[in-house]
Amino acid sequence: MITPNRHYAELKDSYLFTHIAERVEAYQAEHPGAHLLRMGIGDVTLPLCDAVIEALHRAVDDQASKERFQGYLPECGAPFLRSAIAEHYCSRGVSLAEDEVFVSSGASDELGDILDLFDASSSALVSEPAYPAYVDANVIAGRRIVHLPSSRADGFLPEPSDEVRADLIYLCSPNNPTGAVFSRDQLQRWVDFANDHGSVILFDAAYEAFIEDPALPHSIMELPGARTCAIEICSLSKTAGFTGTRLGYTVIPRDLMCAGMSLNDMWVRNRTTKTNGVSYVIQRGAEAVFTPEGQRQVQGNLAYYKENARVLMRALDQTGTWYCGGRNAPYLWVQCPGGMGSWEFFDLLLNEAQIVGTPGAGFGTCGEGYLRFSTFGNRADTQEAARRLLALLG
Repeated sequence: MITPNRHYAELKDSYLFTHIAERVEAYQAEHPGAHLLRMGIGDVTLPLCDAVIEALHRAVDDQASKERFQGYLPECGAPFLRSAIAEHYCSRGVSLAEDEVFVSSGASDELGDILDLFDASSSALVSEPAYPAYVDANVIAGRRIVHLPSSRADGFLPEPSDEVRADLIYLCSPNNPTGAVFSRDQLQRWVDFANDHGSVILFDAAYEAFIEDPALPHSIMELPGARTCAIEICSLSKTAGFTGTRLGYTVIPRDLMCAGMSLNDMWVRNRTTKTNGVSYVIQRGAEAVFTPEGQRQVQGNLAYYKENARVLMRALDQTGTWYCGGRNAPYLWVQCPGGMGSWEFFDLLLNEAQIVGTPGAGFGTCGEGYLRFSTFGNRADTQEAARRLLALLG
């Protein structure tokens, strides 16, 4: 008799987005003419930039040419893209070898797959509020999870503590959902803590492109000691609009060892065993992101979302509502007014202002009393949402 992975039964119901959809559908059924402003969506709305589109077209044409046709690529990524990413890091003062960069189909895939490198007996530390996949992937693996709470008191940027330890440490900066960003000193304390205790940091840098403050680190690899304790996972989904195109990358330094084994070598073996890699066409499109023209165009799209953030922040500032994020991040983490609960505030916004946010309670117990706004919507809807927030909360 086949035995299933019974850890799936330990997963909590994915009620967050199901409940959001149910409530929105019910409201629309009762108010068919209402224009809902979806400020909770984490998807981008601008198209891929011209440099990427042109590269994708050229790559498709390559596949139609006998001379330029490309079949299987190296499972860990095409040399032209791995090299482009390593050079991008170098331009920021981080020295990476090409073979320390691994091309993937996106950060979400990699955040789950990377757990193959560690025995299920290892423990995982997740600071909350947290991206739900961190918890779910470890539940599926049967791993013990250590929850580290954060709050408004620490700016949703928890500090390491000898009293709260684990083998794996999840850090996300800029953070989803809170938009909080670790300073260099704060992140250095986590690096030192991981090295002191033999832990490995899984650093989610999916939103690093939104950082504008030059004092804030874009990559954990900028910090002394990171090469011996950290894996960085990044994505082009929000950086360059690849949510529907799917491409990310993972950095595993050759200096990173675990019980005498090279995690870089282990990941090579994992990828060559479990994947045939990302398509040639998509990798050529991603390569264009790292060209000077691609970077210029991508920054133009990012500026659009950053202005959306400023529009929402101005409205919240005028109402005296506390929030974090928005600056250096695409999310605003808003404290519910008057001591309201997350779902209570969600319902108020939906019924009184036709605004859809994401209740913070869906990101763990520390998210109760907060709501997440996304800045990835279109400008007109964002401006209208700001106007309605002023009318409702002002």
